[in-house]
Amino acid sequence: MSAAVPLAADAARAELVWLAPPRPRVQSSFEFWPRWLFYFPFIVQWTLLAIRYRSLSLPTLANLEFEAGGMCGESKTGLLASFGPACRERLAPFVTIEAPAGAVADEFAAAYCIAAMRNAGLRFPVVAKPDIGCQGTGVRLLHNRAELARYAAAFPRGERFILQRWVREEGEAGIFYVRRPGSPRGSIFSVTLKYLPSVTGDGRSTVEELIRADPRARRIAHIYLSRLGEERRRVLSSGDVLRLVFTGNHCKGAVFRDGCRYVTPRLEAEVERVARSIAGFHFGRFDVRFASLAALMDGKFTILEVNGAGSEATHIWDPATGLLQAYRTLFAQYRLLFEIAAANRARGLRPTPWRDLFRLYRRQQRLMAAYPQEL
Repeated sequence: MSAAVPLAADAARAELVWLAPPRPRVQSSFEFWPRWLFYFPFIVQWTLLAIRYRSLSLPTLANLEFEAGGMCGESKTGLLASFGPACRERLAPFVTIEAPAGAVADEFAAAYCIAAMRNAGLRFPVVAKPDIGCQGTGVRLLHNRAELARYAAAFPRGERFILQRWVREEGEAGIFYVRRPGSPRGSIFSVTLKYLPSVTGDGRSTVEELIRADPRARRIAHIYLSRLGEERRRVLSSGDVLRLVFTGNHCKGAVFRDGCRYVTPRLEAEVERVARSIAGFHFGRFDVRFASLAALMDGKFTILEVNGAGSEATHIWDPATGLLQAYRTLFAQYRLLFEIAAANRARGLRPTPWRDLFRLYRRQQRLMAAYPQEL
């Protein structure tokens, strides 16, 4: 990881970097490779590590209180049981809703959800997201009762979703934390700054034309256009801005940059305080929002959610990151994951059986295919 930037001397310069337009280099050599091609070396590595440590599912022991260690298929609500006060005070308020098992009127579903929102102190707009899921699938910003009613009615029957306070700060980041069992302190392994791309109208071009004219956006135009629907034909007035993605997920089209250089002692201390308040937590990523880079460097952020053993050091998707550098990072990440889990196993704990892990994965994939599409 790069050297930290002193907070007092460099916060202003860091803020300029945060606000700066995208770098001239808009695509790395591997950013949009097929997933199977990019991740093939890590399938080989995982197999070799599984042979070495005599367990295919050993990483499920990385986080002791997370279902399957947070590898996949875990309930976000279930993770709360392991959160201590320091993490809860940083977490954006939310409420969990269970979709009725049978068919109900949209208005009834909306009334039920709004009553739950009021009890949790939530007001529109709110972020709706599945209790089980990943990669931003099914995550929506709901502005009113009608949108909430449609979301609830379209959600898989009998499954749960979360309504969470919309954190309005523009800054978004993923902070990857690791701590070996028995170590007095952990460390920040990765920081990813997330940018939500947009197009600016010129009074003549349609949204689709603006996307196809952008050097990066045109490479993944199909991702944006599939969500925009008829909006793709709209002509934006000169200066009007349309955000192309809501969630800070690379697979949804967000732009990632390596933020490791902005790690400060204050940020490390606050992440350590929060991480240590989560029972049995050793390996994972905090997805956070913040008001400014200076605030983040000062350890001031709001947690959107915490991910476990299935997390990735996403700063590798910075367009300036080379393929060998990305591979070195992920190889180190997976070695750490197995080492941490092995240390926990040495204490007499047993990993989730691989058949149960596969069952959780299949259920997660089935649910993701059924979640509401764009409203």
